[in-house]
This record gives sequence, C-alpha cells and structure tokens, in this order.
Amino acid sequence: MSPNLVLHHHPLSSFSHKVLVALYEKAAPFSAVTVNYGDEASRNAFFALWPLGKIPVLRDEARDLTFPESSVIIEYLEEHVAGGQALLPKNPDARLEARLWDRIIDNYIHVPMQKIVADRLRGESEKDPRGVADARALIVATYELLDRRMQTRQWAAGDDFSLADCAACPALFYAGIVAPFDRYSSLAAYFERLLVRPSFARALKEARPYFDLYPFKDDMPARFRNGA
Repeated sequence: MSPNLVLHHHPLSSFSHKVLVALYEKAAPFSAVTVNYGDEASRNAFFALWPLGKIPVLRDEARDLTFPESSVIIEYLEEHVAGGQALLPKNPDARLEARLWDRIIDNYIHVPMQKIVADRLRGESEKDPRGVADARALIVATYELLDRRMQTRQWAAGDDFSLADCAACPALFYAGIVAPFDRYSSLAAYFERLLVRPSFARALKEARPYFDLYPFKDDMPARFRNGA
C-alpha cells in the first residue's frame, strides 16, 4: 500500500464524496488538496495535473500515477490498499454486479442530478427546461428501479457494502434534494442506512461548512444542514 495517496477534490463535490466514502471504508491513509476553481493558482495547478479539470483526481506519488474518474479511483484503491471494507467482490459475477449498479446509479441518478443543479446556476437566457425535465424523468425512473430492487436487500449489490453503495451515497443525498424520493419506501430506507454509515457521515460532516454554496441550499432538509 502506498502511504502517498493525494486526493484532489472539493468537500462539496458529490463525486468527491463517492471517493471519500471509499477511502474511509478502506481506512486508507491519504492527504487531501482542495481544488478552488475560483483561485487562479489552484485552478491552474489542477488543470496541469488533469487537463479536463474534473474532480476528483487521485495521485499515487510513490508510483507516479494519476487517476481521474471516481469508479476507476475506487477500483485502484481496492487493488492497492490492504484491509478495510472490500468494495469489489472477488467472485467475477458479483464484481460485475457491483460495477453494473455503480454505473446505473452514476449515469441515471448522479449525472442527471448534476444537470439540474447546473441549470440553476445559469442565466435565464441559458436555461434548459426541457433538459431539466428529461433529467428529472430519468432520475424518477431509476428511483422506481432501485426501490423495487431494495425491497429484498440491504445493499445495492451483493450482501455487503460495495462500490455501488459508494456511488449511491452522494447520488441519493443530492438527488433527493432536487427530486425527493420519500414515496419510495424501500429506497428511502436504503438511504437512511447509507446516512448512518460512518464513512458517509464523515464525508457529510466535512461538507457541511460548504452547504451555503449549494444552489439548492434552501431546499436542503434541516437535519442535513445541522447534522441532526
């Protein structure tokens, strides 16, 4: 295991939360660099590291390797960090199941949620109401799929907390604010299990000082803002 892992992220970033949950589940020692896009030096340093400029990015300084993309980062941690929670099963079929639900949650909840949030930040002339409506419809359809799935299981894939649950933590947290899922009882119960997972609770605690920057902060439940 490398003791020189460096995570370039932001505490409010949903995909950063996904990787933080994995790091905490693995009990992996790492240092963190907060990327501030509003600061020229911070922005330039990060784009020099990863020209596409998307967080999070993991550096393994000992091996001189750089990894973008949250799912790839977590797979790297699983291969190179000993101990902690296993986030990808050893069985090939079970591993494929975890990867599948990771992609479903990211592509059909996480990404459309970000579409809705980004639209809130646009000027009136740049808003995309049709795109936002399509994003909401995709999220709701995926809620229905996950709700049926979670009627008979504790975690999203397999019997144990996995890569798929790392994805679900921030995806459901932020999506639930812009598209509440209270009427989906099994999905809501699953989310409550995620909320009390120590790894995710820690990531949210670190994000709390930044919640005032969130475009939908007025719609955020008080228990999230106050840590209740």
